[in-house]
Amino acid sequence: MQKPDYAIRSMTRQEIDIAIDWAAAEGWNPGLYDANCFYGADPNGFLIGLLEDEPIAAISAVKYGDSFGFLGFYIVKPEYRDKGYGIQIWNAGLAYLRGRTIGLDGVVDQQSNYQNSGFRLAYRNIRYQGIGGGYFSMDSDIMQLSNPLLFDEIYAYDKLFFPDNRMQFLKCWINQPESTALGIRQNGMLAGYGVLRIGRSGYKIGPLFANTPELAEQLFLALKAHAPEGAPIFLDTPEVNSAAIDLAKRHNMIVAFETARMYRGESPDLPVNRLFGVTTFELG
Repeated sequence: MQKPDYAIRSMTRQEIDIAIDWAAAEGWNPGLYDANCFYGADPNGFLIGLLEDEPIAAISAVKYGDSFGFLGFYIVKPEYRDKGYGIQIWNAGLAYLRGRTIGLDGVVDQQSNYQNSGFRLAYRNIRYQGIGGGYFSMDSDIMQLSNPLLFDEIYAYDKLFFPDNRMQFLKCWINQPESTALGIRQNGMLAGYGVLRIGRSGYKIGPLFANTPELAEQLFLALKAHAPEGAPIFLDTPEVNSAAIDLAKRHNMIVAFETARMYRGESPDLPVNRLFGVTTFELG
């Protein structure tokens, strides 16, 4: 039953900044410029819960294409938890995505609650933390992705790693301020790409997709070199990709956080052996 004076509606673009601030307070370390890309992915897919006009709860329920959705930013302000406000906005998010396969990256201690809503664990994502900087000689196979003429090629490659259309999101993601987007070619074809962006703390690499572990490492080192010397860097790796875990450990990165990648509906058949870094825990 709806609580008196509790209303749930779509967020404005400015209200997404509130949700990102809450995510930062939870220790999730969102990117400084994520909000515009998130909102552009689905302007109707961000919900806010208001108690007498005070924002107290949030969730994102972003639609991609015709068949997939992703939940994130499921946060209730601490003083309003365990009062029934969270489950109402959770149900509103599920209702918005009805009829789609739905993914999420949930904190581990909430897995059982997500299972009660029909979600099943696919694998864990492990956040590794390391140190930026270092020298890397950019060879002719590595290229900046800022050239708009390259976008069709980037999008065609990205589609291999994501269940449905995220073109609008991707256009924004690879062109964020204070970020670096790099691709790598093999035999004249795009064989991997990655993005380094500035976070509330340090720099985050995501996505990191590549056809082989060797190409992933080249991209990783090139992106790492674009972060300031000594700055923290973060890479979110699917635990099921042992080569991604080996890459993080080989470069002296340590475990900082983990999530449970879960799906309701049929789990997408994605090439996780070529997925070395998750784009973002909030939107997939």
